[in-house]
Amino acid sequence: MTVTAAPTARVLKTGGLYLYDRLVIGYCLLMLALLLAIGRPIGEYIDEIVFYASAAAAAALIIRYVNEEKNIVSRFLRLFYPALLFTFFYRETGGMMFLVFDGFYDWQLTAFEKTVFGAYPTILIDRHLLNVWINELLSLCYFSYYFMIPVFLLVFFIRKEYGLIKSFMAATCLTFFVSYLLFFLYPIEGPRWHFAGQYVNGIEGPVFRRLAEFVISNAAVRGGCMPSSHFGVALVILMYTFRYRSGSGWWLLPAVVGLGLGTVWGRYHYVSDVVAGGLIGLASVLIVWKYCGIGVTQEYNNAKTEELTTKNVP
Repeated sequence: MTVTAAPTARVLKTGGLYLYDRLVIGYCLLMLALLLAIGRPIGEYIDEIVFYASAAAAAALIIRYVNEEKNIVSRFLRLFYPALLFTFFYRETGGMMFLVFDGFYDWQLTAFEKTVFGAYPTILIDRHLLNVWINELLSLCYFSYYFMIPVFLLVFFIRKEYGLIKSFMAATCLTFFVSYLLFFLYPIEGPRWHFAGQYVNGIEGPVFRRLAEFVISNAAVRGGCMPSSHFGVALVILMYTFRYRSGSGWWLLPAVVGLGLGTVWGRYHYVSDVVAGGLIGLASVLIVWKYCGIGVTQEYNNAKTEELTTKNVP
């Protein structure tokens, strides 16, 4: 005997579009509008204009022609295409860092933090707290970020919890896109640049510190600091894990806390960046859960009820 899951509210999809589809295309169109309206001289932004137009067109084509019910490859592409674009979206912010303002505002942010903490946190760490094993541990936490999104998505994809993936993708898109907009609305280059001549100690570590430095040196955008999208998205993952896999959430919690600390410890972000990123991630999840997540929660609960009932009924 089996129990059929009750119909679920399709709040995440309207007019053939999922919420994350609207966010991806909306973000591309917004960036195009900003570039055309205030990007001067316009010739300096041709690459960015071509990219955002192409990304919007690619998303539209996937939405229109990829049927997620056809096969596993189609479903994978339909659900995960925003995740495949995140790195490219991030890289494009580098060319728009001075779209609105013509300089970085680290001097302003660091003055605020000195008022709050009585010292510059990054300088305090440099002078008094560095330790090779703490460096390595926090670098491990920081580096773990690059595996969080793919592992989270693949686990729930294998479990066929597609509604949850759609909800998570919406919250993640919202977190990333708000962060990317703030990159050039309040340009901050970060402590490793702003305080470059004031550090007296290097941050040493045998493995993970080197790996983190390799990634930052080769992939980071100078200016993509306020807010910390890394921490914001890590918090999104943590909140979804606690809500839908509470046991696993306790295992993930130390890594996310360590990631937040590691961004400051490693001189990648200011404390304010981490706080701002966390608030954006928190707000994004709460918005998606409150206004767009009814179907996901209901789908998840119905699926678990069906699973338990099936196991208990001969």
